[in-house]
Amino acid sequence: MPKFLSEAQITKRFKEGRGQGTGSEYIPFIKIQDVSSKGRSHRVYSTKTNRIHHFLSDLELSIFLIFQWLPNVSDIREQFPLIRDDTDRIHEELGILNKQPRG
Repeated sequence: MPKFLSEAQITKRFKEGRGQGTGSEYIPFIKIQDVSSKGRSHRVYSTKTNRIHHFLSDLELSIFLIFQWLPNVSDIREQFPLIRDDTDRIHEELGILNKQPRG
């Protein structure tokens, strides 16, 4: 069963500036130390953004490595929070039950 963040945890992360900023000022909404996992995670420094990136899987790392070397990419933001109203609307349109209550 997935572990959901409480409203208090979400609010706290936004107050800390997580999921906000650009370039070297961006702070991932989820850092690898926030998630207990038996899988593989990676923290990788980027010369393009001048910061450490947090990846929760090998696939995320692979995509980052592609973006890192594309000349037309100027910023890379991982673990970016989605707009919750948009995800609620998508749940409703697709008939998927959103088991995460708000409030």
